[in-house]
Amino acid sequence: MDWQAFLLSLRLSALTTAILLALSVPLAAWVVLGRARWRSAVEAVATLPLVLPPTVLGFFLLVLLGPRTVFGRAIVAVFGHPLAFSFSGLVVGSVIYSLPFAVQPLVAGFASVDSSLVDAARLLGAGHLRVVLHLLVPLARRSLITAAVLSFLHTMGEFGVVLMLGGDIPGATRTLSIVLYNQVENFDYAAADRTALVLMGMSVVALAFLYSRSQTRGAGRA
Repeated sequence: MDWQAFLLSLRLSALTTAILLALSVPLAAWVVLGRARWRSAVEAVATLPLVLPPTVLGFFLLVLLGPRTVFGRAIVAVFGHPLAFSFSGLVVGSVIYSLPFAVQPLVAGFASVDSSLVDAARLLGAGHLRVVLHLLVPLARRSLITAAVLSFLHTMGEFGVVLMLGGDIPGATRTLSIVLYNQVENFDYAAADRTALVLMGMSVVALAFLYSRSQTRGAGRA
């Protein structure tokens, strides 16, 4: 087991999940509560990474964050180095790539909240922020947990965006999925088995946790 890559993957997934939740809660609330005509276009853009090939997304981000674009040169001027082939670049790419896995569960959860409760809260003088934090988030708590778990697992196992945007730099951009690819490429199937089992085991445990909570909640209602 490449523990350095494992710890880097955990750090990347945890940081990405935290950023995604901070971005996705207000975005999902705006999609559900908003009245703007172009909110469907925003939701479509937020869902685009779900259907876009990861290598294509990784290539576009590599070009955008590289020093050949105005945006990339601005980043170099501010940070002193490009985001491409760096851990910070992986975080940016992971947030964009895993965005649908955070937004979609939250949109579904917020939309399932009884609209009469939202109307009552507004009649009582609750502002948009208070409605989200004190009504939607508590009532859609399971959707919030689902968004966090899916975002974490999706980031933990992502390959195409990581490879295109970060390459294979030990201690900086080499994640566990890259390690697995290298092990298979080198015909080290014994090590690849162990790495794959770790990734699969984490997914099984996390999903079992989600479904067990769902069943417990359903039994409590019964």
